[in-house]
Amino acid sequence: MDAVQTLILGLIAGVTIVLGLPLGRLRSARHSRTAPAVRVFLNAFAIGILIFIMWDLLNQAWELIGATLDKVHDGSGSVAPVIGFGALLFAGLGVGLLSLAGYERWLAGEGPIPLLGPGTMAADELTLRRGDTWTAARRLAFLIAVGIGLHNFGEGLAIGGSAAQGKIALATLLVTGFALHNATEGFGIVAPLATEQDQPSWGFLLLLGAIGGGPTVLGTVIGHQFTSDPMSLVFLTLAAGSILYVIIQLVAIALRGGHRSLLYWGVWVGLVAGFATDMLLTAGGA
Repeated sequence: MDAVQTLILGLIAGVTIVLGLPLGRLRSARHSRTAPAVRVFLNAFAIGILIFIMWDLLNQAWELIGATLDKVHDGSGSVAPVIGFGALLFAGLGVGLLSLAGYERWLAGEGPIPLLGPGTMAADELTLRRGDTWTAARRLAFLIAVGIGLHNFGEGLAIGGSAAQGKIALATLLVTGFALHNATEGFGIVAPLATEQDQPSWGFLLLLGAIGGGPTVLGTVIGHQFTSDPMSLVFLTLAAGSILYVIIQLVAIALRGGHRSLLYWGVWVGLVAGFATDMLLTAGGA
């Protein structure tokens, strides 16, 4: 499979993320009693999807380390690769998690990291640095898109690597499965936006889609040229760390919103959506 055909596969896998983005423009009636419940459920749904993605990322990262451990057990490898991969795992998680925490602290002007409550915070709850015109909900949606973009870069590497090795059937299955995953990830990105009073512009939603889905195409191109276990591990753990940060933020929002039963239901539905699409991919033989 040539580079152009591989690029098309990556584009197909990445573009489906835009299917969930229009949800960010949906609005409940201003005085509707259901608005707080919708807010809680959407946040919880995003939490469920992101928990699945983080589990999937860490599972893939651990498989790389597990393979090196197996070589140590059977005497065909040394401990050095295990130590190296372990260091990459811990460093990637730390950078992904703590860099976003530092970014949020910088926005808050060196103060405590605030709880980002989309559509619910007071006007003076967060003092931003001059020049920042984004609301708390939009910043959170941006951070979710960044984490998912790192995740999708790793997916692109897998697609490109399979195509480069001539495994056309596997590459096609990966594209199908990842396309389904990305469709649900779009909902996770815009969940905070759905509760804002003002609708986000289509341009802003497309920007989020490009940040979240674009790396799939980039990863496909790079994966078609060469593959590297250390590079894959770095991006897997960076994505897991950044998504963990976003999960913590969303949990804080959900706990402040009441409707605890909807919180649990929403997380469950999000987990089901994530695992169900992964089952379809596995059932196809990928």
